[in-house]
Amino acid sequence: MAPRRLAALAPLAVLLLLSSCLAAAPATAQQSSSIGDTVVFWGRNKAEGSLREACDTGLYNTVIISFLSAFGRGSYKLDLSGHPVVPVGGDIKYCQSKGKTVLLAIGGQGGEYYLPSSQAAADLDDYLWNAFLGGGRSGVARPFGDAVVNGIDFFIDQGATEHYDELARLLHGHSNGGVMLTATARCVFPDQRQQAALATGLFSRIHVKLFNDGRCTWGRRESLEKWAAAYPDSRIYVSIVASPEADRDAYMSHKDLYFDVLQFINKLPNYGGIMVWNRYWDKKTGYINGDVF
Repeated sequence: MAPRRLAALAPLAVLLLLSSCLAAAPATAQQSSSIGDTVVFWGRNKAEGSLREACDTGLYNTVIISFLSAFGRGSYKLDLSGHPVVPVGGDIKYCQSKGKTVLLAIGGQGGEYYLPSSQAAADLDDYLWNAFLGGGRSGVARPFGDAVVNGIDFFIDQGATEHYDELARLLHGHSNGGVMLTATARCVFPDQRQQAALATGLFSRIHVKLFNDGRCTWGRRESLEKWAAAYPDSRIYVSIVASPEADRDAYMSHKDLYFDVLQFINKLPNYGGIMVWNRYWDKKTGYINGDVF
């Protein structure tokens, strides 16, 4: 074979090797692969199927239920985009029995939420603990029954910035830090809305969104490196869209994701993996599929 043709085939060979490694490894062992753990947001489209079905794919280590989209005004709203709520509790326990981590995201895109005071932060902490976590108090309904999510993801994409650090400390105070805290942050560093909360050092993961922010179409690798350096005790996740229909400008092919980002970022000591937005788009496109990645 001519040297020129060999050189042209080299990138393809790398991708095929990456694909074969992922296909051979079980989903629970993906931490050691080139992409690390895989996280998916679920609850944004009824056509995505149930939470149990998402866990049964074997593609994800963590599923984030989204969203608790209203809080701070004395009332709370759980928005699962038309999914029936009653079966979710059983699905949470099923997923956890399969070794999956299940989180609940607060905030989101287009919700009605903010924390106007320290008391509002304390009220939200009380509600989350008794409605979704390890608590239980008369008068506080548990939408998922006796199922207990593993933790809370801060997806604060709008509104004021105050008092989320207080909420983080209150949540972490339960069960001697047994409540897992993660954050889904904007790509450009720092994320002003989450900066104070992340400064507490209580977040085990930060999912850095490479979408829904045109400022990060270029310089993605540099932004991720800044996040990793700023929070060495947090695992940093590369957050991507699974379809160009979700965000055409931010969408990256497998090749672009690997050669532009992953081959550099996965060498960082606190690299964690990939977060994909979201289960609906991933089901439609098969983006996070070991047979093709």
